[in-house]
Amino acid sequence: MNHQHQQLITLIQDGLPLVPRPYLAIAEQLGTTETEVISSIQSLLHSGLMKRLGIVVRHRQLGYRANAMVVWDIPDHQVTQLGQQFKQFDFVTLCYRRKRHLPQWPYNLFCMIHSQEQDTVLQKLQTMIEVCQLQQIPHQVLFSKRCFKQCGARY
Repeated sequence: MNHQHQQLITLIQDGLPLVPRPYLAIAEQLGTTETEVISSIQSLLHSGLMKRLGIVVRHRQLGYRANAMVVWDIPDHQVTQLGQQFKQFDFVTLCYRRKRHLPQWPYNLFCMIHSQEQDTVLQKLQTMIEVCQLQQIPHQVLFSKRCFKQCGARY
């Protein structure tokens, strides 16, 4: 990783500037162009040095207080397919595969559902179950009790 990439990461790891053209503002700080900043970010993502560029949404501040992680015990040969199906639901904000820790933890697919009320989360979950035909798939709904500080990756 070159020095310019290190400077860029340092500037964006705390978030993009809240201006109409954040990459231009970053470029001005680096003494380069907006196009070069965008190209550098694409290069970092393509090379794998940076895994993703995303936002951290503070759901509770937006009124979403019923937040649930749904954990699923999916047959291993179906995990990828079901993960792809979960993407169709706009209320699924996060979905990822994890290693099982048997015998205590049989779950291997996790997804996050946010809503303003627990009943709504459960209704959305029921929609997923029906659409994806998951009636026979063991799962648990883990509602958040506390909110910890959320932040992006630190380098």
